[in-house]
Amino acid sequence: MPANPTPEPEPEPEPLEGSARQRSGGTPAEAVTPLIRGITVLRELTDANGTLSLSALERATGLARSTVDRITATLARMGYVRVDGRDVFLAPRLMELGNAYLAALRLPSLLSPYADALADELDESVSLAVADQDGIRFIHQATRRRAMSLSFRIGDLLPAERTAPGPLFATEWTPADWQRWRERRAADPRDLSFTAVPPRTHGPVATHGPVATHGSIATHGPDTTHGPNPAHGSNPAHDEDFDFVRRTEEASAHGWALDDQLIEPGLVAISVPVREEDRKVACVASVVSHTSRHTAHGLREALLPRLRSAVARMEEELHRTPPPEPGPRPADLALWTGASKLQLGRDFIESLARGLTVLTAFGEGRPRLTLTEVAQATGLARATARRALITYEHLGLMTTADRTFALTPRVLCLGFPPLSRTTLPEIAQPHLAALTSRIHESTALAVLVDAGEEIQYTARVATGRVMSVNITVGTRLPAHATASGRVLLADAGTPVHTQGYALVDEELEEGLRSLAVPIRDREGRVVAALSTATHASRHSPHECVTALLPELTTTATHIESDLHTASRFTPVPLT
Repeated sequence: MPANPTPEPEPEPEPLEGSARQRSGGTPAEAVTPLIRGITVLRELTDANGTLSLSALERATGLARSTVDRITATLARMGYVRVDGRDVFLAPRLMELGNAYLAALRLPSLLSPYADALADELDESVSLAVADQDGIRFIHQATRRRAMSLSFRIGDLLPAERTAPGPLFATEWTPADWQRWRERRAADPRDLSFTAVPPRTHGPVATHGPVATHGSIATHGPDTTHGPNPAHGSNPAHDEDFDFVRRTEEASAHGWALDDQLIEPGLVAISVPVREEDRKVACVASVVSHTSRHTAHGLREALLPRLRSAVARMEEELHRTPPPEPGPRPADLALWTGASKLQLGRDFIESLARGLTVLTAFGEGRPRLTLTEVAQATGLARATARRALITYEHLGLMTTADRTFALTPRVLCLGFPPLSRTTLPEIAQPHLAALTSRIHESTALAVLVDAGEEIQYTARVATGRVMSVNITVGTRLPAHATASGRVLLADAGTPVHTQGYALVDEELEEGLRSLAVPIRDREGRVVAALSTATHASRHSPHECVTALLPELTTTATHIESDLHTASRFTPVPLT
């Protein structure tokens, strides 16, 4: 059976109309059930900080164990998860889905340098956030390294009413948006669905009669039930909700907003909107601090002028920069999924894999696509692509307008928050384990420290041999006497000869041979070295090059691929 069947001859249907919406309030008739289940598994893994056992996934999703096994096998084949025994881990390649949204958005690539510069200038954390319905979701973080530092991650979702950006976004809410917010507050008064913030401590929200409000909010229409009734007295939930209405009115009048310990005690923030040329809020820039350094009032007095100045530069950059040319389209993924189905049989859920490839059709210069463009980019039949788009709109991952589709910030809920804090050693560790199992020798990752005089091992997998190389993580050795050091020194400009690898033969210790290859970042700079060490009796120098070097080079390529995906919009620490 061909992997890419001939497209249907009938005219292209209207996007997401007709039968796709016949089941009001339920799952659309044309939604792809395996895709919905796969998204559920990824969300549960994300909420669990990136790892769950197979049995825990079964309990969390309510799916049968056989279904969970097939879903995780499919995701593992795609490189989106790693299954180790009975545990499932999110893998860095999954970040390509969030990268597709961030690249299509283009705000992080344009504005993050200004946020980073402001963080350096103020020595405070600076973030950029976008609206996600009645919440906010971070798209960039420039954090300060302190004993008491922020733990928010790119992709984290926070309730609008407990943040500084929230009131600024709420100034543009419609009556329907306010109604959705009230319903969410009533259904989840303790914010238990927002895993990035501590839950509230008060009880349920009472649902008494509405109250009219004043100011800019009431101008959205005849529905003036935007806030709780202050006549209800000291109910903490009502007080907090009415306070959010007041804060939104003040944000509309002043053009900035404060968070005075709404998320948790000690945390304060001030926010200013970054506006498009039509004056709509594109995102919100925030300076976040601690009460040990600034009170909320002091934050406004001391830092608001400089925040506004930085936002003005962001807006200039946003307004003057034309949309980028479309980047390269993904490979013909439909052919790959078809081949995987033939290889793995029923353990590979082709509809799930093909549905996920639809998200990768979007990206830089491709913020909105028609159904035909999605099908062409992925190699999928239009009917297959359409069903995936219907499913994504149902799940809130896609919006549609004027026969085009666009990703929403909710795509970042697919693994991005926990993976955005990954380090190079964490990326490399499973690849080292696979390499060690193939060559039956210890493997390690090392970086250059102390101005190039030493290397430090940051990850290692030992072999099970009786006689093996005894080097632990954290060990430092002279750079010039190690294969890893010579690979790193060669890129640093030190006159060390290299042919893309380095072989050190019994120079550090008698009987010890080591071989290393470079690990390069997205810009092509060598940031680490992958090495193996063996006793001279097991491999001659020639055998090291002919037998071990190809294995190291292949592993280095896999590590680099994960590193490049993970570091596209987030910094990846080397240690």
